[in-house]
Amino acid sequence: MALRHLKTEDFDGAVGSAPLAMVDFWAPWCGPCRVLGPVVEDLALRYEGRALIAKVDVDGEPELARRFGVMNIPTVVFLKEGREFDRKVGAFPAEVYVEALDKAL
Repeated sequence: MALRHLKTEDFDGAVGSAPLAMVDFWAPWCGPCRVLGPVVEDLALRYEGRALIAKVDVDGEPELARRFGVMNIPTVVFLKEGREFDRKVGAFPAEVYVEALDKAL
């Protein structure tokens, strides 16, 4: 499963059908978000078939940002069976996200 860009209307279906999901809340104007972008794209390839790796543009989908209490971006939310189990606020090296994903697999 390649990197997905989720909208409010398809979020619950996509995340609910994935046993494990990592969702990057970002915006195009955010410098740290742009730095994190290639990391998220790489993780989408590395975890293809094992986890949903997705992005949500907070400017385009403010309802989702509010629902998850996203106050700063980038915020990466990890969900297992649709329930949040971890989150990282800020841009971190890939290993930080790998550790969270592997712990849940």
